[in-house]
Amino acid sequence: MIVEYIRYRIPAEQRAEFETAYARAAGPLGAAPQCVDFELTRSTDEPECYVLRIVWTSAEDHLKGFREGEQFPEFLAAIKPYVPNIEEMRHYEHTAVHGRGASVPSLYDWAGGDEAFERLTEAFYRKVLADDLIGPLFAGMNPDHPHFVAMWLTEVFGGPDRYTKERGGYHHMVTQHLGKHISEPQRRRWVSLLLDTADEVGLPADPEFRAAFVSYIEWGTRLAHANSQPDAKPFLQAPVPHWGWGVAPPYLG
Repeated sequence: MIVEYIRYRIPAEQRAEFETAYARAAGPLGAAPQCVDFELTRSTDEPECYVLRIVWTSAEDHLKGFREGEQFPEFLAAIKPYVPNIEEMRHYEHTAVHGRGASVPSLYDWAGGDEAFERLTEAFYRKVLADDLIGPLFAGMNPDHPHFVAMWLTEVFGGPDRYTKERGGYHHMVTQHLGKHISEPQRRRWVSLLLDTADEVGLPADPEFRAAFVSYIEWGTRLAHANSQPDAKPFLQAPVPHWGWGVAPPYLG
């Protein structure tokens, strides 16, 4: 992905019309398959200064795909009067420096930290071992397996990165499912038991947390199911996914 920044300086008497024009332009821009997302912001220090941020799938997709595509004429028609007001228009690429602030608690903190995930996995794997459908998948399970899964979940949901440092990260987790031939009924039972256990051990029940929690569980188990099949050729080199509030993991590169 590539990020485009367009900086405008708009006189006070034109600001209302400028924002109205971009509200119209948002339609074709948002409909463009090359556009990931966009945002128009106005400076509070210098209200005449605006910045439009657009994330494109690639610079080529922007310059060729979008500008030669069917949405561009409508987009350009809406904002053309303000093109002379552009002070900067450049593409920027992501660097390795990125992160989240602490103003919003992580899912890890909201759940209750290490203790909550350890409580979850200990109770969950007691159910697993007693289950006729998925119990056989875990025959001979390492007694520390619940702890290792708790480590994984804490890292996924924004806690310490111990699974990466101590267990080998994403690569190690994927290899645990290779050749297991997990069936769809087994995957569904795993999900059902985990969600029942989350209720029983008192994980937060608010819709926002549970929606994010279930989103990851569905993503993770479907990936494990696919990777466990005989003909699977999974991608092994990726970071541990970092799940947020209603947000899929942002793999930047």
